[in-house]
Amino acid sequence: MIKKSIFYISILLTVAFISSGFKPYTPQINNGFSVSDNEELLYVFPSQNTMDYANLKIPFTGKYFIGFKEALAHKESQGKYHKINTLGYMGKYQFGKETLKSIGINDSARFMSSPKLQEKAFVALLSKNKYELKNYIQYFEGKIVDGVKITESGILAAAHLGGAGSVKRFLNSNGEKKCKDDYGTSVKSYMRDFGGFETKSIQAVKNAKVE
Repeated sequence: MIKKSIFYISILLTVAFISSGFKPYTPQINNGFSVSDNEELLYVFPSQNTMDYANLKIPFTGKYFIGFKEALAHKESQGKYHKINTLGYMGKYQFGKETLKSIGINDSARFMSSPKLQEKAFVALLSKNKYELKNYIQYFEGKIVDGVKITESGILAAAHLGGAGSVKRFLNSNGEKKCKDDYGTSVKSYMRDFGGFETKSIQAVKNAKVE
C-alpha cells in the first residue's frame, strides 16, 4: 500500500514538473513597428490582382542610381545597346560622335560592340556635365522653374538630352526658353521625368574621360 502511494506521488510530481516548463506565451510588442488604428498601411506587393504583375520588371530599381540610368536608357533607346537612331545617335544612351570624342572615345564601332564601354561612357558624361553645371545644381536644386521642381538628377538627365548649354539657357531664362532636341523632346520634360533620383555618388570631373 505504501509502495503504491509512493508510485502515484512520484507520477504526480513528474507531471507537475513537466507542466511547469510550459508557460503561457506573452507576445512582445516592438513599438517601433506598431501602427495605430488611425494609420493606414499601403502595400505595393503582393497583390491579389494578377493584372498588377502584367508589366512587372525585375529588378526593382526605384529611385536609386540604377533606376535613373535604366529609366533614361529606356527613354533613349528602349535599353538597346545596338540601336542607332535616324540622326546617327548610338547605343543604349544615344551618344553622338562628337560627344563620344569629348570623353575620349574615337572608335564608334568598338563603342557599339561593347556594353561595358557604353556604361562607362554614360558615367563619364554625367561626371563631366555635373562639373560644368555644379553651380546651377547648387543654386536651383529644390526650386520650382516653369512648374518643375529642379533636382540634380533632372538637371543631369536634361544635359544628357541637350547638352549643358541648353540646361543653362532654360534655367537662366526661368523656363522661358523652351530648349528641345531634333525630335522635339524638351529639356523641361527630362528635368520633370527624371527628377528625384540618386545621383550624389557621381563625381564632378572637369574633363572626365573613359579609361
